[in-house]
This record gives sequence, structure tokens and C-alpha cells, in this order.
Amino acid sequence: MNHDDEGMTGHTAWLTIGKYGDLTGLELRTHPHQVRHACGLALADQGADTRLIQDYVGHRDIRHTVIYGATNPARFERLWR
Repeated sequence: MNHDDEGMTGHTAWLTIGKYGDLTGLELRTHPHQVRHACGLALADQGADTRLIQDYVGHRDIRHTVIYGATNPARFERLWR
């Protein structure tokens, strides 16, 4: 946390995510952007609204967010039930 207890700094996030990524034993370096995408994909898989996902992951442009839904064809399964 930073000295003002306002939350985690960007630098601390990088260090923490990198540390836990190293503990997984994976050969690739883990970074916060991967976590951002994982959250977006998980929300899309759960059927979350695209605008909600956009706000959650902090995309300014909706075109970057719609990709999460496009990667999951299973989202159509619930449409006609």
C-alpha cells in the first residue's frame, strides 16, 4: 500500500502479480494486463453486460471490450432457452 492508505500503487501491483506468477512455475512472466484480460473474459463467460465489463476493466473504447464476448461462442447457448 502507499503511505496514504489509499490503496495499492501500480508498482506494488506489478511486484505482487509478478511474485505470485513466479510461484506458479510457469515460464512466462505474469503481469497486471494479463489479470485485466482474465477478469474481462471471466465476466463475459458469466454473461455480464459488455458495458459493465468495459467499466470494470477500464477500457475507454467499447471496441476493445467486445472482443471478450466474441471469444466465447457458448454465450449464444443461453439466448433461446
